[in-house]
Amino acid sequence: MNKKYDVIIAGAGPGGASAALALARGGAKVLLLERGDSAPVKGTAVQGLGYISTPGKTLFVTDGLVALTRALTLGGSSVVYHAVAYEPDYALFDRRGIDLRPHVAAARADSPCAPLPDRLIGPRARKIAAGARALGYNWEKLEKFIDPACCRPGCGRCAFGCPYGAKRTARDLALAAAAAGAELVTGALVRRVLVTGGRARGVEYVLKGKTLSVEGGAVIAAAGGLGSPELLLNSGVPGAGGAFFYDPFVAVFGSAEEKFPPGEIPMAFGALLPESDCFMADLALPRAYYSVLAARAGRPNKLAAYPRQLGIMVKTRDELDGSVSAAGRPAKPFTAAEKARLDAGCARAEAVLAAAGAKDIFRSWPMASHPGGACAVGRVTDAGLMTRYKNLYVCDASVIPGRWGRPPALTVLALGRYLAGRLLSQPLK
Repeated sequence: MNKKYDVIIAGAGPGGASAALALARGGAKVLLLERGDSAPVKGTAVQGLGYISTPGKTLFVTDGLVALTRALTLGGSSVVYHAVAYEPDYALFDRRGIDLRPHVAAARADSPCAPLPDRLIGPRARKIAAGARALGYNWEKLEKFIDPACCRPGCGRCAFGCPYGAKRTARDLALAAAAAGAELVTGALVRRVLVTGGRARGVEYVLKGKTLSVEGGAVIAAAGGLGSPELLLNSGVPGAGGAFFYDPFVAVFGSAEEKFPPGEIPMAFGALLPESDCFMADLALPRAYYSVLAARAGRPNKLAAYPRQLGIMVKTRDELDGSVSAAGRPAKPFTAAEKARLDAGCARAEAVLAAAGAKDIFRSWPMASHPGGACAVGRVTDAGLMTRYKNLYVCDASVIPGRWGRPPALTVLALGRYLAGRLLSQPLK
């Protein structure tokens, strides 16, 4: 590839794909390099769990306790996310000179973004909502990146990847960017940024076993909360890799008296609980996913009870005390304070399940799914998302400049639009 591009983007997750689409529409010559493949999403348990279950690559255990997952495929972890479009913590970015509000509106325009219509809300979610409201919680519908016209009630494959195109992901944005003129290459692992005189001039990457290099006017690291700090560390960027967070969560399950039909969209309702620093949402999982969590929690006796299960996800904000190595491996303590917050949130979830009529309640092993913070604005990047190397930018959850604890997809999509707008307003060559 002897061409020179205006912008080279490493990673086609929400940040990279969103930026690529806006840049391509703005007339920039864009190269989008994605480490994962573009095999069609089938929505099967084998494929879905396969995305997140390779030790040391997509599955990591930190502090010997918390299992952190990510997906390496075109679209990144958005392929297996639960499609929640949650508002950013605007104040966190305002304090760093970034107003995300107009870019959130632009990101919403790229994908369906609204609460689910009543016909798509399943009986598990309704029963949990009734229990939560009986206890006084402001249990409201969550906005979802789901196109109701494409959704098939009773499918229940959200957690494994939607084969029908109803759940909109970064994969859709990456393909739209390619249709708008961006060059998309999958199976390309970006190893390092090429820097001369303190200025990024391109990247070195591996494709089909060959090491290649390509030049560009600007480089955007958008390889995710683990991948971008890894790339920056291997490119000599000062400060990258510290202040890492991962948003730990626990799934709480209980058995209702009645049986429920399979195939329900998870996280239809939820509530942010500032007083306990937790976020809660209903969690209807496919049988295979539930079985993994129940078995790992030491409750194999609950496998047969799947048709009666009600579930709630409890997520808390953790501290900025982790790190990511140059090998892309996270290290993080699971502190007593974090455990206490999560325990308090789980107690609330247990009360909600009991109010919904559930019994024999149990908790899953702690997990995590939103790695970020290791290239934070104000520490590794400036308000323009640029590192100390000129024309080297970061655009994913790793730039979030503080404790988080909420679904980050809408925030990262908005950051992609924000960065694209800044790049298009200046000369790119």
